[in-house]
Amino acid sequence: MLLALADLAVGAADVPLSSLWAFGALDADLALQHRIMLSLRLPKMLTAVLAGAALSVSGLQMQTLFRNPLAGPSVLGVTAGATLGVAFLVMLGSMLGFVAGSGLMALFAVVGAMAILLLVLGVAARIQNSITLLIVGMMVGSIASALVNVLQNYADPDSLKLFITWTLGSLSAVGWQQMAYMATLVGVGLLLAVGLIKPLNGLILGEEYAVALGVNVRLVRVLLILSTGLMAGGITAYCGPIAFIGVAVPHLARGIFRTSNHLATLPACAMLGANILLLCDIISSSCTYPLPISTLSALFGAPVVIAVILRKK
Repeated sequence: MLLALADLAVGAADVPLSSLWAFGALDADLALQHRIMLSLRLPKMLTAVLAGAALSVSGLQMQTLFRNPLAGPSVLGVTAGATLGVAFLVMLGSMLGFVAGSGLMALFAVVGAMAILLLVLGVAARIQNSITLLIVGMMVGSIASALVNVLQNYADPDSLKLFITWTLGSLSAVGWQQMAYMATLVGVGLLLAVGLIKPLNGLILGEEYAVALGVNVRLVRVLLILSTGLMAGGITAYCGPIAFIGVAVPHLARGIFRTSNHLATLPACAMLGANILLLCDIISSSCTYPLPISTLSALFGAPVVIAVILRKK
């Protein structure tokens, strides 16, 4: 709560928190401050909370499913699919003579993410081995990334700059209309994740152990991929790629609460992820020239990943 209020208070303009409740203000300055708070800072703060929670829970699910401490939301290729969708719009669009707006970019990112998600879901329904699914997801992501590189090679400087700016990540591009769509995707994904807490606990010790407990591993795998795809794809579509939150936060949650029980770690991941991304946004907004959110999240997450690697030897 304190970080959320601090995020509302920090920005380029000096806007008091009290202006959030200044409905129908007669004073012109107070009315302007109210619009800044209600139209810009409040959606940005809520976006940080949703993005941090969604990416962290997605990372927790993938690390449990693949039993890999360095797995994250991007291992399924959904993030790469969203990036490919935006790349097609921005760089091919410039060749065809039209400029991509933020709404179209989000739409194409959702289409790209959902296309990859459906492909991975189809593979997950046919195979039994999660490691094979992980390899397929990584290969699909690699193909999408390669296609993005091809498009970048032929893009003009203006469209390339626009695309690179999107890949740096931003919490400021989400207004109330976009918030409704993003919150719906994230909400459905989180509800699925909560419903899968018991099967996730069964998967901690491996698929054979989960089957012995009566878990339908193939169905759970498909639902986990759907949940992760909705959350990671939705956040990437509207905020751009945000690095390392999904990989690093689950380790913090397990370390702080000293348990792998998803009844504790799942809400802990959501809470920690939201607070960490709020902190990153506060630091970014405090700078004279705001830093990209993905840069700050990587500066936080990379040391955590390194520590995990060294500890696991």
